[in-house]
Amino acid sequence: MVDKAAEGAEGIPFVMDVERGKVHEFARATFSDHPKHFKGESPVSPPTFLTTQFFWEDLVEDSNPWHKVNMSQERGMHAEQEYKFFGPPPKAGTRLHCRSRIEKIYEKEGRRGGTLTFAVMVTEFRDPDGNLVAEARLTGVETAKPPEAGE
Repeated sequence: MVDKAAEGAEGIPFVMDVERGKVHEFARATFSDHPKHFKGESPVSPPTFLTTQFFWEDLVEDSNPWHKVNMSQERGMHAEQEYKFFGPPPKAGTRLHCRSRIEKIYEKEGRRGGTLTFAVMVTEFRDPDGNLVAEARLTGVETAKPPEAGE
């Protein structure tokens, strides 16, 4: 069951280096054929590249506050992922200073599963000068009861 006390929880800041080889690998894995993801020493990362933040968070204990939400493994699911950029996506060679927080937890009435509890985690990505480069918004949802067989 979602712990509403997790709202406002912040993770420890972590650093994410946008690496040229990883930009290439991610672009290939997502079937991008746009030359800006492959050309030069500082290719532009695909917009969804920031998903790789989770690999960087793994390197810093307590940087990802999602575990505090305590969403059920049986009734929880990933509902939405959104990226907002405040300029162009970062290029290879960029060092991003990041921090994740549980922005909000709220409920809505569902049609079949009863009450749905939503949790939103926002990760901010800042350049070395502290300017906001991008935000990633992850939304998870937990149903009040487990799905019935056959659904």
